[in-house]
Amino acid sequence: MKIKKQHRKKKYLHKLNRKRMHKKQENTGEVLCKVIKESWDHRKSSYRNLRDMGLATDPNKTIKIPNFKQQQLKRAKQMVNEGESESEEEQNIEEQPIKGHVVGLLEKESKAPRKRRFMLPKGQVEFITYLLDKYGHDYKAMERDKKNYYQETWKQLRQKIKTFMGIPKQYGEYLQSRGKLEEDEEELKKQAKALVMDD
Repeated sequence: MKIKKQHRKKKYLHKLNRKRMHKKQENTGEVLCKVIKESWDHRKSSYRNLRDMGLATDPNKTIKIPNFKQQQLKRAKQMVNEGESESEEEQNIEEQPIKGHVVGLLEKESKAPRKRRFMLPKGQVEFITYLLDKYGHDYKAMERDKKNYYQETWKQLRQKIKTFMGIPKQYGEYLQSRGKLEEDEEELKKQAKALVMDD
């Protein structure tokens, strides 16, 4: 019975491309981050590359969860060897990463302002534009409208309109289609201030 099982495992599968399968298993994936890609050394392992850049490979090793037993042992060792503890601490000080600039660049990139890609769905835009055309900024009248199927309160509708006005592309298209784009900028600022004051 055992021999049959072993034989069954070793059957050659014609439909499998072993070379492609092996390549897929060995492949660690493409590095999409431009900063890391530029300073990546293909001769080194991924662990050594990340260590040289000052990045963590395993968060459990870098941010250790305090263990009560280990803390007590460390404290006991310090009490016994008061003079030697200082030399151990000096040994534990980590070396500065070779490519330390990578961390700075990554931090700078993460703090850089991003383009807003958020857009409201088409149905919601149609509903909001319908309300704005019919009632202007009278939110309490919007609340009583027959098309307010979800019975949203005037504050919820006001928030939706605020969100819509905060998306330049969609709100700009709405103003252009209604011929309101030539209006004074001061008027638009007043409307925005009125919305903020309502809060």
